[in-house]
Amino acid sequence: MPMQAQEIEDLLRQTFPDAEIQVAGQDGVHMSAMVVDESFRGKNRVQQQRAVYAALKGKMDGSNGELHALALTTKAPD
Repeated sequence: MPMQAQEIEDLLRQTFPDAEIQVAGQDGVHMSAMVVDESFRGKNRVQQQRAVYAALKGKMDGSNGELHALALTTKAPD
């Protein structure tokens, strides 16, 4: 079953409660997200994105994942 933007944001919010989070996309399968969080400071982009994928709790795992593609933008606040 495809995921809606609010479901993705809710999952991310559990791990990143103080983050600026924007989730976009209409089909529930190919989505985009921007996550700006202080916990990303000092981490490279791969580390930041791994943290986001971990927050999705397996929703992107393999061909059976509910979310097929998530274009990510991650960064620490300015």
